[in-house]
Order: sequence, then C-alpha cells, then structure tokens
Amino acid sequence: MSGNKKVLIVGGGGREHAIAWKLAQSRHVGELVCAPGNAGIEGLCRCEPVSADDIVGLTELAERERPDLVVIGPEAPLALGLTDELEALGLKVFGPDRNCARLEASKSFTKAFLKRHGIPTADYREYTDAGALRADIGIFGFPMVLKADGLAAGKGVIIAEDRAEAEAAARELMEDRAFGEAGDKVVVEELLRGTEASMLCFVDGSAIVPMESAQDYKRIGDGDTGPNTGGMGTYSPSLLFDEKMELRVAEDILLKTLEGFKADGLDFRGVLFIGLMLGADGPKVIEFNNRFGDPEAQSVLPRLKTDLYEIMDAATEDRLSELSVEWDEGLKTVTVVIAAGGYPGAYKKGDIIAGLDSLPDGVTVFHAGTKRGAGGEILTNGGRVLGVLGTGATHGEARAAAYAGAAGISFEKAIYRKDIGMLYNTAMAPE
Repeated sequence: MSGNKKVLIVGGGGREHAIAWKLAQSRHVGELVCAPGNAGIEGLCRCEPVSADDIVGLTELAERERPDLVVIGPEAPLALGLTDELEALGLKVFGPDRNCARLEASKSFTKAFLKRHGIPTADYREYTDAGALRADIGIFGFPMVLKADGLAAGKGVIIAEDRAEAEAAARELMEDRAFGEAGDKVVVEELLRGTEASMLCFVDGSAIVPMESAQDYKRIGDGDTGPNTGGMGTYSPSLLFDEKMELRVAEDILLKTLEGFKADGLDFRGVLFIGLMLGADGPKVIEFNNRFGDPEAQSVLPRLKTDLYEIMDAATEDRLSELSVEWDEGLKTVTVVIAAGGYPGAYKKGDIIAGLDSLPDGVTVFHAGTKRGAGGEILTNGGRVLGVLGTGATHGEARAAAYAGAAGISFEKAIYRKDIGMLYNTAMAPE
C-alpha cells in the first residue's frame, strides 16, 4: 500500500478478506481498517473488534476513523441501514442503502420488482399463513421450491422432492421457525431447470457494469447433493457464458434492472449479485444479492485489472460510466471452500488449522471463519473456514492448483467438495 487513502471494510469473512487483498494492491490506498476481521484479514488490516451487525458500534468507529471510503461486505448491516447512518456523517459508502437492500432482505420484494419490470424469473406465490401454504403444496408441481422471505445466511431455500418433504419444509419454515423472522413470509416458486451461474455487477445511479462471470456450487456434497450452503466453491470465468448468452443477459436482465431501479427510485450504489439459471429458454433470475458473493468474490476479484478503489470511489459519485473496467482474460481461477464437519448444520469451533505456511505456487488462501488463538495459532471459527484459490492459464491448471492447496491444509473433520469446476449437465470438467 503506497497511497494516502484510508478504507474501512465491514465484515469478517472470505469475501472481506478478498476485498482487503485487492484493495491492498491499489495505488491509492495507504491504510486498511476492518471490523471485525479475522485471522487472515489481520495480515492486511488493522482489525477492530466491532461486529458487522453492530450498527451503533460501527457508526462510532467510522466517526472516529473518518475513512475516505467505507466498504460494507455482508448483507446484514446493509439491511439494517448502516449505509444510511454513515452517509449521514458525510462519509462515502460503497454499499446500497436500506431501501435498496430490500432486494436481498426480502425475496417477495425482489420477485415483485422482477415481475413489474418484465425481467425473466420463475413464477411464484407468497404466503404468510402456514395453513394456506399447506393447502397449496404442489402448486407448481414437484420438486417444489420454498424460500424464507428474509435473510437466512444463504441457507433459507428448501427444494422439496415430494409432498411429504414439502409439508416438512413448510413446517420447518413457518411453524418451527428454523430461520426465525425470515420465515414469517414464505415464497414458493416453480423449479427452474438448467445450470446455475452468478453474475456480479458494479452499479451506480447511471450504469450497471458486469464483472466477469463465475459459477457457484451451493450444495454441500459432490454431484450437487445434500443441503444448500452459503457456497462450497466457484470458478471463473463460467464455461456456460458465451457471447450470445452474455448479450441476452445484458438485454433481458441488466438493462431492464437498471431501468427498473430508475423507475422505482432505487438509488443503488455498490455490487448487485445476480443469481441466474441458464436453461433451454434462456437466462432467468433466481435471486438478487446486494454485495459481492462469497465465495464468488474470491474467484472474480483476482481477475480484475482495474484498480478496485477507483471503481468503488467512482460508484459513490455516479462516475462508473466514465471508467473502463478491465479483466485478465488469460487468468482462470478456481476457489475450493474448506468447511467444518457438520456444516451447514451444527459444527465445532476452535480447532487448530495446519498447513497454511506451506502453500503451493499459484495458491492463495482467503480466511472465512478463523480466529487467532492465545498462543498465536490459527483456529477454526465458523462453518465455512477457508477458501483456497488456485490460478492458472486454463481452468484445469487453476483447478489442480486449488486442490493441491486444499490437500495440504488440515484441521479436525475438515470437509470440502472434490468436484468444484465440473459441469454436471454435460458430465465434463473444464479442460
């Protein structure tokens, strides 16, 4: 870091580590502060022990630090209105305000937005009464998709294969309240068939600039089996995005989204994450998120050539349209997430992590759920613990590097998928 700008990063996961890692390369940045950070982020930032959902504490921290830019990583502080509080202090904030954050905080809000503006998505119906939901079991056939309306850390989606599973899911969401208030309303959707892909976009009031594509792997098990997670790995660029698909996404989704923001008075400034289903009848939107995906950020940001600080600063001032955002087309990336045994259910914390000091060439590790022990050792502190990034000139090289890195890291009951980078609909692996 050689510049004179101070940046405050809010969050403490793999996404925030990747953001800090990229901002540390900026010619403008001289100091990075992170709240709360983790054992990996502390190598790049001065970490302050303020939780990412402590809006009062974060506002006080920002007022003391007076950073040139605040970057909000996770969804919770956005939904709680942290951007609004910080902008009231006269600070520049990269991250949407509370009004725009409803695009992630409420699935029904997003579905209504998509339908209102003619953006392709699945048919849906919403429910606030458990009895009404049970009466409509199978309304779109099976498998049946049930989603908790509110924030559920990426895990509030249940795909029920039959009536019995759907009734159990309805009970889990609305009666057992597995995701708390997030399940006060449930959105039921038709199942979209195809292959999921992720597109992240830089957005301000006048421009929506797509980043390079990525493909995410949500389920815990190889072959896309088991329950959904926050994400078990990604690669970039997606092999499913050819020029024809990119053009269709731009025309049918991106342009309509920006026009919808303007029509609805949504002054969005930050990253819009678009979860897509690429099917026989074209791309459709599965979800919107209001921030960098995790672990998509770990695969996409290393391929960014343009200075990240310049992009973020421009977005806060409605200057994105003036920038040319460039990517390293010759670099391919694969990120493999190492998780704690039991995730996405109950898991243990506090296990010593070995192997972080002897990584192979072409491998970078982003910390997600880690902390520093009393003796200086690095310990597990979350469900998703590490993201192992492999890079190479081909997807195959990047994949080999990522798995070589993952194989050298160990802690008790560590788990990771062995098939990140494979395409199940064509039964092939990249190169």
